[in-house]
Amino acid sequence: MSLPSSSVDSLTEATRGRETFSRHGNAKGAAGYIDEAALPESSFLGVPGESESFSPPENGFGKIIIGAAWDPLILPDTSFFGRLLKLKKQHDIDVDLGCFYELQNGTRGILQAFGDEYGNVDTPPYIALSGDERTGEAEGDDEFLTINGTKWPDIKRMIIYVYIYQGAPHWGVIKPRLVVTIPDHPKMVISPQAHNETMNVCAIAGLTNHRNGIRLENFTEYFPGHAEMDRAFGFGLQWDDGQKGR
Repeated sequence: MSLPSSSVDSLTEATRGRETFSRHGNAKGAAGYIDEAALPESSFLGVPGESESFSPPENGFGKIIIGAAWDPLILPDTSFFGRLLKLKKQHDIDVDLGCFYELQNGTRGILQAFGDEYGNVDTPPYIALSGDERTGEAEGDDEFLTINGTKWPDIKRMIIYVYIYQGAPHWGVIKPRLVVTIPDHPKMVISPQAHNETMNVCAIAGLTNHRNGIRLENFTEYFPGHAEMDRAFGFGLQWDDGQKGR
C-alpha cells in the first residue's frame, strides 16, 4: 500500500537528512519532521515526547475509543469576485485516520480506509476502524478507532496517525486532534501544535503496552508517506500502489 506520490520537494527534503535516524527503538528508518519548539496547549499532551500512563484495572480496560477530528478546509476564494469581496471558500480535502499495530505474538499490520483495512474488535487485532469520513463536517469525531480493552494484554503497541489522501497539506487550517477515551479516566486530547505543510502524513500518538498498562505518548512527527513512517517506527510492512476503496 502507499499514498499517491508525494511531491518531489517533500521527498527531497526528507532524504536530505538521512543521518538523522529514527528515535523509535531499533527502527532503521530516518526520523520524521518534529518541531522541537512546539509548546503545550492547556493540559493536553501538546509536546512531542510528552506522555501519560494508565494502570490496568482488575477486570481490564473495557472499550477504548480513539477519536480523530479535523476542521473543514476553508481558504480565501482566489476568483476575481472572491478576491474583490475577500470571500472564503471550502476546498475538498480527504483526511483519514489510521494506525500501525503490533501484537504480542509478533503479528504486525495496519488499519486505514486506504486498502479497506478496518480490523475487528472480537478477533485479532482486537482493534477496529470506523467508516471513512471525507469532509470534516461531521459532528464529534470524524473517524475513530475502537480497541477491545479486555484484549489489551495481547496488543504490544500502536501508532496512531492521520494522513491527507487527496488535497494539499494544510495542517494548520484543518487542525487535526485525537481524543483518547479510556474508561474510568479523564479524556486525553492530543492536538499537534506544530505543522509541516510539505508532508502528507502525521504520526500523532503512540500507545504502548507496559505491564498490561497503557503508555500514551505524543509524537507529532511528519512524514512524506506511509513507507517512511513505517521505517521510522520499525514495523517492516510491505507497500504497494493502490487506490482507496469506495
